[in-house]
This record gives sequence, C-alpha cells and structure tokens, in this order.
Amino acid sequence: MFPLLSKDANIYISEDLTEDIEKLIKTIPEDKVFILTDEGSYRHCFPKLSEVKGISEDRLLIIPPGDENKNAETLQKVWHFLSEKGADRKSLLINLGGGMPCDLGGFAASTFKRGIQFINIPTTLLAQVDASIGGKTGINFDGLKNQIGVFNQASAVLIDTSFFDTLSHENMVSGFAEMIKHALIYSKESWKKLRKFDIHDPDMDVLRELVASSIMIKNHFVQNDPTEQFLRKALNFGHTYGHAFESYALKSGRPVLHGYAVAYGMICELYLSHLRLGFPMTDVIDISNYLKEVFGLFKIETSDYKELFRLMTHDKKNEANRINFTLLDEIGQIQVNINASEDEAISAFEFYRDLCKDC
Repeated sequence: MFPLLSKDANIYISEDLTEDIEKLIKTIPEDKVFILTDEGSYRHCFPKLSEVKGISEDRLLIIPPGDENKNAETLQKVWHFLSEKGADRKSLLINLGGGMPCDLGGFAASTFKRGIQFINIPTTLLAQVDASIGGKTGINFDGLKNQIGVFNQASAVLIDTSFFDTLSHENMVSGFAEMIKHALIYSKESWKKLRKFDIHDPDMDVLRELVASSIMIKNHFVQNDPTEQFLRKALNFGHTYGHAFESYALKSGRPVLHGYAVAYGMICELYLSHLRLGFPMTDVIDISNYLKEVFGLFKIETSDYKELFRLMTHDKKNEANRINFTLLDEIGQIQVNINASEDEAISAFEFYRDLCKDC
C-alpha cells in the first residue's frame, strides 16, 4: 500500500487488500471496528474482506441499496446499530460499497458522539473517482439530493480496482462520467487521453492508471479548497442540471444512475458555457455527440422544462436566490458562480432535446 498523492491525502492504492486493511485498522481495538455496507456490496464485495483480522460480521450492518435509501431513516439505523453494539468515540466505521454507503456512512460517523473515525473502501468506479474522496458526506432530504451533510475527511480511502470485477457494465459507465468531467475541467491533454479509452470494452490495466489520474485531478481541487469556497466548485460542472435530471427521473419512475445524469447535465452546461462564456460551439457539438454515444439520452418533453428548472432552483450550491453554474471558457479553463437567466437555462434544455430527437 502507498499514498497515491501524499500522506496528507490519505488516499491509497491497494496492492494486497487484506494486508492493507489490517495496517489501517491496527491501532483500533477489534471490538471497536464496525462495518457499513449495502446488500449488493455485502454479497459481492464483503467476501474479499473475509480474511481480514479484526473484521467480524457481528459488527456489520447491511442497509438497503439505492440512492432512495440515502435518507434520515437509514441514517438513524446506523446510529442505533453503533449505539447497540457499544461504539464509542475511539471506534472506527468502515464504509464498504459505492457512493451511497460512503456518503451516508461518512455522515453517520461524523455525527455519532460528535464524530468517530471512518474509512472508505469504495467498490464502484463512481465511488473511487468521486464519492469516496473529498470529505463530502450526507443524505438526501425532501426529495432533493445531498441536502443534509457535513464536510469531513475520511481517515483513509483505500482504492482497489479488483472490485470492478463485481460491477455491472451500467455502473462502470456511470462512473466514467465523473472521469470525463475531471478531464474536461482540468486540461485538454487529460481530455484527449481519456477520450481514447473505450469504457464499453475496457482494458482494466489502462483503466487502473486512468482512475489514479482522475483521483489526482479531484484531489487537486479538494486540497486547494476543502470546503468549496471557490476553486472546488469546478467539480460541480455538469451537476446543477445533472441533479435536476436525476431527481426528475426518480420522481417520474424512470430512475437513472448518477453518472448518466451528470453526462446529461454536462451537455446542457456545455451549451450554457457557449451562451455565457463563448465556449466554442464546435466543441459543444463534438463533446455532446460523444456523451450521447457513450451514455444515450434521457428523453424529455417541453412540458418537462418547468419542473426541471424548479429542481435546479433548489440546488444547494445556489446563493441569493440565483442558480450558480460552473462553466467552461474552454476545455481546462473553468469559471465558477456564473449566473444565467431562466430563458438561457431553458434554451440548454432545448439544445439537449434536439440531440434526443431520435431517442
């Protein structure tokens, strides 16, 4: 095991999962090590931890899968579990799974007895390059994503790409969206390199290298702005529209995975970047067609615009009743806190819908 970037980052690439976990928990009494996972991760991923000394199913909580369960009710189940099993302020919670267990488990640990340590072991591509790192924890509330939470860095994040063997193709593609976002906000070179990779027929050795690069990009923004006052807002590219797509898809009974929603959001925000900042239209069309090819599109009608826009107005990044966007001057050149009129925001839905005419 070795630090991916620096000791301060506490992000590690695993060479031997059993040995590496044992090193991370060696200072914690065995009866104070607890594990949170969801049903799918328990079935497919927990067996990889079966030989780890200090981990016991007696101190394991399995929660229902899916973002719809990242809520206050599930959070209370985690608090009750920790309390009933005798967790104290010296305890450690290991969050094993995708973004949902990492987000919810990090928030539960951060608030239980005013805070206990937690380690994230992300098992999906999305969680490894995004959700498990950066210190954002939280739950959904009142139909809106990630409305309640705190910034709190994990004691460690352990990355093991062998977990991808347990992952569905759809979830692999979902995670790839965040890698695309990282490349677009960072540099033209990163974008050119990533675009050559075929996520539909992945070379896993190459993917391991790309995952490391993507984590390095996210960590660059996080380390320079841990609580998202300015620079870290770059990571919100695609997410203002994306969260609206995600929430609307769930409400309309056509749920989509987070990464797919972010891909649709990036299409809209690329177009808005053209309107507000002059991002080249040739690049808008080129990248949008690429995103459509990789992710397909979520069909919307003009009658959906009003509700999608309303969902955007509830985005937690907004300030002074204005929607804040992260947009691009060009690939690798970001502008944060950019506002747009309702008409401009709606016109991005029009551009997106034109792409979707043959959906």
